[in-house]
Amino acid sequence: MFFRNRFLFLLALAALLAFLSLSLQFLHLIPVNPVKEEGLNSKNRKRIMPDPLTEPSPVDPIYEAKFYCNIPSIPERSMEGHAPHYFKLVSVHVLIRHGDRYPLYAIPKTKRPNIDCTLVPNRKPSHPQLEAFIGQMSKPGSEAKMDSTLSGMPRYPSHLLCEMGELTQTGVVQHLRNGQLLQDIYIKKHNLIPSDWSPKHLYLETTGKSRTLQSGLALLYAFLPDFDWNKINFRHQWSAIFCSGNCVCPIRNHYLGEDQRRQYSLRVTNIHLEKTYADMAKIIGIPTKQLRASNPIDSLLCHFCHNVSFPCTKNGCITMEHFKVIKAHQLEDEKERQEKKYYYLYALLATHPLLNQTVNRMQRIAEGKGGELFVLYSAHDVTLSPVLSALGITEARFPRFAARLVFELWKDGKKNREHFIRILYNGVDVSSQTSFCRDYNLRYNKPMCPLEKFVHFVNQDMFSPFNATNYYDACRRRLF
Repeated sequence: MFFRNRFLFLLALAALLAFLSLSLQFLHLIPVNPVKEEGLNSKNRKRIMPDPLTEPSPVDPIYEAKFYCNIPSIPERSMEGHAPHYFKLVSVHVLIRHGDRYPLYAIPKTKRPNIDCTLVPNRKPSHPQLEAFIGQMSKPGSEAKMDSTLSGMPRYPSHLLCEMGELTQTGVVQHLRNGQLLQDIYIKKHNLIPSDWSPKHLYLETTGKSRTLQSGLALLYAFLPDFDWNKINFRHQWSAIFCSGNCVCPIRNHYLGEDQRRQYSLRVTNIHLEKTYADMAKIIGIPTKQLRASNPIDSLLCHFCHNVSFPCTKNGCITMEHFKVIKAHQLEDEKERQEKKYYYLYALLATHPLLNQTVNRMQRIAEGKGGELFVLYSAHDVTLSPVLSALGITEARFPRFAARLVFELWKDGKKNREHFIRILYNGVDVSSQTSFCRDYNLRYNKPMCPLEKFVHFVNQDMFSPFNATNYYDACRRRLF
């Protein structure tokens, strides 16, 4: 009897398990046919999203070079000016890199790229406001209020064969587009600048290079509701890092030197790069050392961006493969620079004076003490790059031609005393990537960063890596 009951129990249990198995297969909760590791067909192997930890996307030097050129084409989409409806925009600070330029260096014994730096409205790339911009810039300059260093500079490029470092028509168009985009957002949508604006609403500063002054003027011409020379007052900044009266900083220079040594070590260990330089030097007919000293990537990028053939000699031509090797090394250098931290420490000290000015202006406005509504710094790649690094935006690309970094200050309409900032790089909101707002964004999932986070970062956090509490001590702290 016992064995009969036991048999019936096991039979019922087997039937139950068989029923459950069939049900799960019907509902697709377990596979009918187990998938084998070998011999998977293409459909089964397909993955919708790559695993970012195991499948890093390869960096394409040509794609990155095209991005760097920033050739004006389709209208740009941007995230500037986006906020909840009850927020009010109270000020905007913009840091730009100048537009496309002619090379700063020439490759020895080769013909310079034949690029026309005059402005011709019916030549591509162009802009609907280019002809009017030329007319405005051609007016007598006695009305303009500029520092003496800037007053004698040309207001737009005009040479049939570009001079070294001169802004091109592409560069002018890039910043006319920037200005128009910012006007559509900040003036037409948010009414940041009143129609009867005055000089007190603006703060404008540029380095003493014609390409930065002309880039700033192009952006302003397309941005302002009514460009008026009487109200334009550009100030001259002699330092490319905009350190004003706080440029003496020995420790900053130390870390810059360490990063330069890192760069040298990376270059000499890149055998493929050294072979490429040797091959190019043989084509041109100069020593390899002389070719490296001429910084050939600067000239080759100009050829590439303007679709001009690379230099040729009787020994052959510099090819796209040569260009790709040098560009790939440049990208590798940027990646290692983020990892080694020498440049980051340099950047903290190099950019503190500029970021401190920005914070002070924002605080005055937030406290109701007034201040400029729109601030423009017209600068260089060596200005933007350390700012991005200091802010902790490690994923940012190296500043392309006409790159823009925007700081927006907003007031909460529901709590008038509370102010927030947004930081955007080339139209992309990078506020949550900054070191001082990363944790806040993850914790609270807010669309903006509290102003006090930025203030605390500039007034305290920037000095922590140097075991100091102020800029003066951080710049002079003994390393050993």
